[in-house]
Amino acid sequence: MAERSTAAVDVADNSGDEPLTAKADEATTDGTTEAQDTEGASPQDADGERSSSETAVATPDLHSGHKLARRYRLEECVTRLDGFSSWRAVDEKLRRAVGVHLLPADHPRARSVLAAARSSALLGDPRFVQVLDAVEEDDLVYVVHEWLPDATELTALLAAGPMDAHDAYQLVSQVSQAMAAAHREGLAHLRLTPGAVLRSSTGQYRIRGLAVNAALRGITAEGPQRADTEAIGALLYAALTQRWPYEIDAYGLTGLPKGVGLIAPDQVRAGVHRGLSELAMRALVNDGATASRQEQPCTTPDELAKAVATMPRIRPPEPTFTAPPEYQRTTYQQGSYGRPPAGPGVPVTQPVMVTPPAPLQSRTGKVLKWAVSALLIAALGLGSWQLAETLLDRGKETDDPGTTQTDPENGDKPSPAPPKPLRLSGATEFMPSGSGIQQQDAPNAVDGKSDTAWITPRYDGYPNFGNLAPRRDGSGIVVDLGSVQNVRGIKVQLYRSGQKTEVLAAAEDASAPSSLSDFPQRLTKLSKAGSSLEETLAKPVRTRYVLIHVTELPPDGSASSFRGGISEISVLG
Repeated sequence: MAERSTAAVDVADNSGDEPLTAKADEATTDGTTEAQDTEGASPQDADGERSSSETAVATPDLHSGHKLARRYRLEECVTRLDGFSSWRAVDEKLRRAVGVHLLPADHPRARSVLAAARSSALLGDPRFVQVLDAVEEDDLVYVVHEWLPDATELTALLAAGPMDAHDAYQLVSQVSQAMAAAHREGLAHLRLTPGAVLRSSTGQYRIRGLAVNAALRGITAEGPQRADTEAIGALLYAALTQRWPYEIDAYGLTGLPKGVGLIAPDQVRAGVHRGLSELAMRALVNDGATASRQEQPCTTPDELAKAVATMPRIRPPEPTFTAPPEYQRTTYQQGSYGRPPAGPGVPVTQPVMVTPPAPLQSRTGKVLKWAVSALLIAALGLGSWQLAETLLDRGKETDDPGTTQTDPENGDKPSPAPPKPLRLSGATEFMPSGSGIQQQDAPNAVDGKSDTAWITPRYDGYPNFGNLAPRRDGSGIVVDLGSVQNVRGIKVQLYRSGQKTEVLAAAEDASAPSSLSDFPQRLTKLSKAGSSLEETLAKPVRTRYVLIHVTELPPDGSASSFRGGISEISVLG
């Protein structure tokens, strides 16, 4: 595939294909995707799609830097399709990132897009990405919506592997409840794909493109509730199996084998939760044709939400903890203080009780008794003094300014144990501009396998990611430790030598950091690294998020093309 450095890519729109199916995506140089879009599924962009098409309808001739309503500055085009375009933009009045859909005012779907956007804005449900503005101005119609840089697409989550039962349960529960609320207000989605579902850093799911995505493409349905219910069933099926429940590959997922029909999730992959498997089938096969093992099909999001509510609650998996090393307590054997320890294999001698001789009854016996006692006391005092002097002399001989002698029995703190790898909660791509490169491959950098990696595309001309504006702050991987921890070191195995790299840490109170300013703590200096990067810190750093930041890439076979990546990351604590 030819290399590109622009944000938009070309794709053919094939209307009339099976619902909820799509061709697999291919990564381009700047991380956008190239796919053949089909009715019901397409690659993701800022509003659930990332694709473009040469069509008969002319797309507005706009460029980066163009300003709408003297307020919304266009930054990067992420979609060109069927006469409309979608952009990442900046609201200069409120100083925040937003998404914008643009189409000519004379576009045949302009009126329906405005109506859908305004209806969606009136819903005001926080479970949906909010429409902020819907305007017709200067022969243009544009819809402005929220941009959530800290959220992760379901597409990227599924690329990392199937979800556990608890996460899949949360997905179907939250999405079905949100869509049930929308349908009660007369709103349907009709393009509820993995690219249209986002998970925030707090674990909440949000849906984008309600009514608007379908209006942009002129999609309608005779049974909108059934169509959205089937779409939710497809999302649950993919979450349980990491497979798309149709005979065509889509969203980076492999489809089902041709000619075998729809197979229940627990027959596709071992260990799938039985109740969730049946729930997915009830949502997918909702036309009355049910298998013998199924209950009544779910034909509306409300029925599906109620079916989820009647299931036994699925608890999250128990966290795994590393057992602390066993404390070695020093003890003294009775009667052995000040004596050399017994040799190997020699049992400890128990003290022997000696029966004292019968006391002397005469005056001489009393004198001898006191004399012997005095001699014993003198001998004991002399021996104690000599022992103390010997221990002091020995301490002086072994005293070293660079070491500290510790004894837990005396309240001394033991020397710290060597750093050990911390458990990693996940990894995401560092996207300071809101635009990703290979987001789906980020988990490869923390999967414990040296033969998998997060690898950048090839960039031509310049080692700083092709000198492209979205890559001006570089890229890299952000590692999530799950909670604030003491970080004492870092080990990074790089895909290739010669990458200009640094390791930074977010502040202790940071939440979903997304820009360089969110990582004020420096763990290593910025320099060209070899095939690996290792650093042990003199003082631990308290953080939850660690960034392996790459600013320049090494040559990739020629002096004019560049590529890099990260194979494995280990954070020590």
